Amino acid sequence: MTRIGSRTTGRPTLAEVARLSGVSPITASRALRGVATVAPDLVQKVQEAALSLGYVANPAARALASAQSQSVVVLIPSLSNQLFVETLEAIHEVMRPRGLEVLIGNFHYDIEEEENLIRNYLGHQPRGILLTGFDRTEGSRRMLAASGVPCVHMMELVSAPGVTSVGFSQEQAGIVAARHLLERGRRRLAYVAAQLDPRVMQRGEGFRRALREAGVYDASLEVMVPDPSSIGLGGELFTDLLQRHPDVDGIFFCNDDLAQGAILQALRQGIAVPERVAMIGFNDLPASAHLVPRLTSIRTPRAAIGRRAAQMLLGMLDGKPGSGHTQDLGFELMVREST
Repeated sequence: MTRIGSRTTGRPTLAEVARLSGVSPITASRALRGVATVAPDLVQKVQEAALSLGYVANPAARALASAQSQSVVVLIPSLSNQLFVETLEAIHEVMRPRGLEVLIGNFHYDIEEEENLIRNYLGHQPRGILLTGFDRTEGSRRMLAASGVPCVHMMELVSAPGVTSVGFSQEQAGIVAARHLLERGRRRLAYVAAQLDPRVMQRGEGFRRALREAGVYDASLEVMVPDPSSIGLGGELFTDLLQRHPDVDGIFFCNDDLAQGAILQALRQGIAVPERVAMIGFNDLPASAHLVPRLTSIRTPRAAIGRRAAQMLLGMLDGKPGSGHTQDLGFELMVREST
């Protein structure tokens, strides 16, 4: 026989959980979603009731009943990149107290794949979307505009009406890297890059611009490969670069893992860093401060970007004035032994 309130499925319902825990269905729903305004003792009662009944929430039914889900979508290009893992952790920390579920889409640096994810996730009626950068298909742009779902763009900045973004200037980071090497007296400067996503290209453009202004730019010293960035690739590209251009005396790597690989390869080959060649990385991953020599790198506020982007999206959902805007969180050059 079907239990009261379980319709025809035989599954326990939210109403049953509410009755067993002695609260209203609304309070039970909020408690199970982790909404911070629910008293801890009530949360415990509801959770114990749900556990004893074997209740599992049905987000699809909840979205149908309210014409809106309790989820936000985060679209990132990689789950293997620590940069985005730290950003996701920060987003979760902000969204969890509000009872919002974070749905993660990994588009593997493929904007066509991102378009498919956007199409699928919009069908779930998310409350909002956090996007990485601005490089996407026209189809994606049209779907996002037509949906009316609030969006916040992360990692890059743009000043345009109706666009909300939080990040830092990738191009300015490239300029700072170049000027630091120039201040160290280096003149044969190379840019070594992999993956070649828009942010990597923006860093390269900043580096290039600063070298041109200094009158030392040499296009042959740019190494740009589409392969995924890795420590192993960094060592290979470093070896190839010095074989072709033995007079290179400074290198800016688009990511720390490439620079880490180059430092390890230099150690194997007996190439002195920074005496023979100075190196700068990007993102300042934890291992970079412990290499021999310690790697100079540009520290990026990846966790702060995730936290602030989530806060800005919540502000937009709450209708707070000034929530939609552009916020530059900057970056920091961490000068260490490699330069």
